[in-house]
Amino acid sequence: MTDPHGEQPVKKVRLLLAEDQSMVREALAALLGLEPDMEVVVQAARGDEVVGAVREQPVDVALLDIEMPGLSGLDAAALLRAEFPALKVVILTTFGRPGYLRRAMESGADAFLVKDAPAAQLADAVRRVLRGDQVIDPALAAAALSEGANPLTDRECDVLRAAADGSTNAEIAAALHLSHGTVRNYLSTAIQKTGARNRAEAVRTAGAKGWL
Repeated sequence: MTDPHGEQPVKKVRLLLAEDQSMVREALAALLGLEPDMEVVVQAARGDEVVGAVREQPVDVALLDIEMPGLSGLDAAALLRAEFPALKVVILTTFGRPGYLRRAMESGADAFLVKDAPAAQLADAVRRVLRGDQVIDPALAAAALSEGANPLTDRECDVLRAAADGSTNAEIAAALHLSHGTVRNYLSTAIQKTGARNRAEAVRTAGAKGWL
């Protein structure tokens, strides 16, 4: 393809777009496809399809929704970073949860944006990360600073995630290979740290803040 002036070929940026909602994914792919220097060459509906897709079809930038079946976008980003260190990763989210920002940066993401941002803003973010910039939605950055760090330890987060489906302490202990008493202690401290009245409320609070 040539540029608008017909002077020289334009090398297109190859994109992977992972989003479980097909209408949203197709709309984003169509909008990005209107950019003269971009092309969505791979689409995925599940987080656990992402790494395999990149192995089969190399891309320059992976655009990953956070909440997907099989594997979250954050977990997929960490796997991509480990196997394809040169690949740029942009995390997209519907929910501006401050805790997600910290986890996205820890996973090695190069950008963190809300999904309802204008397509031109997303395209600009893709170009910027390819230049080596880190791009963070300013509103999310401000919210993350005001919220502060996640007070929960990794193990407390594990226990709360396991408790989310109503599992008993014994079931959580078996699933995480912990003692019954250890699970009880983790739940107690997690409830205190989140200011909750019970485990269900602790799970809701931690989830709403993006800590889980």
